Amino acid sequence: MIVSRVMTKNPVYVHPDSSVTETRALMDREQVGHLPVLDYDNSLAGIITREDMIKAAPSQATTLDVYELSYLLTKMKVQEIMTKKVITVTENEVVEEAARIMSDKGIGCLPVMRDDLLVGIITDTDLFNVFVKAFGGRHPGVRITLILGEHPGVLAKLGAAIAEKGGNIVSVVTTEGDDVAHIRLTMRVERISRSEVEAALASVPDAAMEDIRE
Repeated sequence: MIVSRVMTKNPVYVHPDSSVTETRALMDREQVGHLPVLDYDNSLAGIITREDMIKAAPSQATTLDVYELSYLLTKMKVQEIMTKKVITVTENEVVEEAARIMSDKGIGCLPVMRDDLLVGIITDTDLFNVFVKAFGGRHPGVRITLILGEHPGVLAKLGAAIAEKGGNIVSVVTTEGDDVAHIRLTMRVERISRSEVEAALASVPDAAMEDIRE
């Protein structure tokens, strides 16, 4: 899956001279926590987050009253507190690479570019949705986690055993096993019962059940 399929297209943005107060109101209205910052020639100038605004707010120990605080925030511009060195991805990047970058860099979003044009934004929420879909989280059925031997044909045998019972596999996710000889596989199966799933898996050699639930 590539980034363009899961990103938010044509995201809401602000300009460098937008006030922090206006930007906060825009985030609240759009229910977002990140906004790209575009210059007036539509080039990407930075990104601003709720965390940036929290860090820029005066300390609770300040002697300023609420009216003075409001005035200061009204005068403060996005360009004063935004992140200027922005990490981006292209729209054709794969989602796992976008997730790796966000994880390694400790950031919650990536602007998505087509050459020098901003075409979208991908956030941690978008990646959570990918995760839910990959595991078939919104489908009814039986969820199984297996430990399988790492050798050719094992997935084909597993699929055939499920199909023979009339089951339909709606999601399959594999991860590394506890050793190099095995993989951990999580799948969701519909149209057959838990007992039928267990019977099907019993016929697959080198498949050890780790967890099963409906």
